[in-house]
Amino acid sequence: MNAPSALEIKNTVLLLIDFQERLFPVMHDKEKLLRNVVKLIKGIQVLEIPIILTEQYPRGLGPTIPEIKELIPDIKPVEKACFSCCDSASFGEVLGALKRQQVLIAGIEAHICVYQTAMALARTGYEVQVVSDGVSSRDPENKLVTLFKMGAAGISPTTTEMALFELLKVAKGDKFKQISSIVK
Repeated sequence: MNAPSALEIKNTVLLLIDFQERLFPVMHDKEKLLRNVVKLIKGIQVLEIPIILTEQYPRGLGPTIPEIKELIPDIKPVEKACFSCCDSASFGEVLGALKRQQVLIAGIEAHICVYQTAMALARTGYEVQVVSDGVSSRDPENKLVTLFKMGAAGISPTTTEMALFELLKVAKGDKFKQISSIVK
């Protein structure tokens, strides 16, 4: 059995998919989702890992929710109308420019944009991990089936804490202290 490579700070990018004002309020367990995504973003920032933010048809679904946008005010969202981020030329340009092969994904909805993006990235050679406590759908069964189906396709699930500590690697130093306080 070939285990996927461990996440590496110098090779990872965080992809935040469609956390938008008209979509987020109807997500299952949205309060827990938001807590985890905020922790994930703060931890990724401590580790100085680049972040890509997408918005699906923002004229219809609105902008990124303020709780997330205020954490990443300098990141311009990649606007798209396609479900898979990979079908957006501008997304491909942004991701390609980073020259990183590991993509950590959080977003909504799990069974649509997250699923289609993760599968497309994996098919094109990226190592993909989906943050299971950082994705959601309106119906929790859709999320469950999505995680199962992606896992069967070789896309690893992870959690906010698992990903951050996998990236960190050691239990010492200032970054460890910062991330430990974020996840508490």
